[in-house]
Amino acid sequence: MVLFGLGRLFYVILLLINAVAVLSEERFLRRIGLGRSNDEAPVFGQDQNTTKSKVVQLIGAVQTLLRSMLI
Repeated sequence: MVLFGLGRLFYVILLLINAVAVLSEERFLRRIGLGRSNDEAPVFGQDQNTTKSKVVQLIGAVQTLLRSMLI
Protein backbone atom coordinates (compact mmCIF):
# COMPACT_ATOMS: atom_id res chain seq x y z
CA MET A 1 0.00 0.00 0.00
CA VAL A 2 1.42 3.37 -1.04
CA LEU A 3 0.74 6.06 1.53
CA PHE A 4 2.39 8.91 -0.31
CA GLY A 5 1.72 8.64 -4.04
CA LEU A 6 2.10 11.10 -6.89
CA GLY A 7 -1.38 12.51 -6.32
CA ARG A 8 -0.61 13.47 -2.75
CA LEU A 9 2.80 14.85 -3.72
CA PHE A 10 1.18 17.04 -6.39
CA TYR A 11 -1.43 18.20 -3.86
CA VAL A 12 1.24 19.14 -1.30
CA ILE A 13 3.30 21.03 -3.90
CA LEU A 14 0.20 22.89 -5.05
CA LEU A 15 -0.67 23.88 -1.49
CA LEU A 16 2.89 25.11 -0.84
CA ILE A 17 2.87 27.24 -4.00
CA ASN A 18 -0.48 28.69 -2.96
CA ALA A 19 0.88 29.46 0.50
CA VAL A 20 3.80 31.38 -1.01
CA ALA A 21 1.48 33.23 -3.41
CA VAL A 22 -0.78 34.62 -0.70
CA LEU A 23 1.97 35.93 1.58
CA SER A 24 1.54 39.64 2.08
CA GLU A 25 4.75 41.63 1.84
CA GLU A 26 3.47 44.52 3.94
CA ARG A 27 1.89 42.43 6.69
CA PHE A 28 4.19 39.44 7.00
CA LEU A 29 7.33 39.36 4.87
CA ARG A 30 8.80 42.69 5.99
CA ARG A 31 8.19 41.74 9.61
CA ILE A 32 10.39 38.66 9.33
CA GLY A 33 12.99 40.39 7.14
CA LEU A 34 12.05 38.91 3.76
CA GLY A 35 10.50 42.00 2.16
CA ARG A 36 11.95 43.62 -0.92
CA SER A 37 13.43 47.03 -0.28
CA ASN A 38 15.59 49.36 -2.33
CA ASP A 39 18.03 50.17 0.46
CA GLU A 40 19.25 46.56 0.72
CA ALA A 41 20.90 46.56 -2.71
CA PRO A 42 24.33 44.92 -2.64
CA VAL A 43 27.28 47.30 -2.58
CA PHE A 44 30.69 46.76 -4.17
CA GLY A 45 32.31 43.61 -2.82
CA GLN A 46 29.14 42.27 -1.21
CA ASP A 47 27.73 38.92 -2.31
CA GLN A 48 24.32 39.35 -3.90
CA ASN A 49 23.54 35.64 -4.14
CA THR A 50 22.82 34.97 -0.51
CA THR A 51 20.18 32.46 0.55
CA LYS A 52 17.98 35.25 1.85
CA SER A 53 18.08 37.14 -1.45
CA LYS A 54 17.30 33.96 -3.36
CA VAL A 55 14.28 33.25 -1.14
CA VAL A 56 13.02 36.82 -1.63
CA GLN A 57 13.46 36.50 -5.41
CA LEU A 58 11.67 33.12 -5.44
CA ILE A 59 8.69 34.51 -3.51
CA GLY A 60 8.49 37.50 -5.85
CA ALA A 61 8.74 35.29 -8.93
CA VAL A 62 5.98 32.94 -7.75
CA GLN A 63 3.68 35.86 -6.93
CA THR A 64 4.38 37.54 -10.28
CA LEU A 65 3.81 34.33 -12.21
CA LEU A 66 0.50 33.61 -10.53
CA ARG A 67 -0.66 37.21 -10.99
CA SER A 68 0.14 37.06 -14.70
CA MET A 69 -1.83 33.82 -15.05
CA LEU A 70 -4.96 35.52 -13.71
CA ILE A 71 -4.90 38.31 -16.28
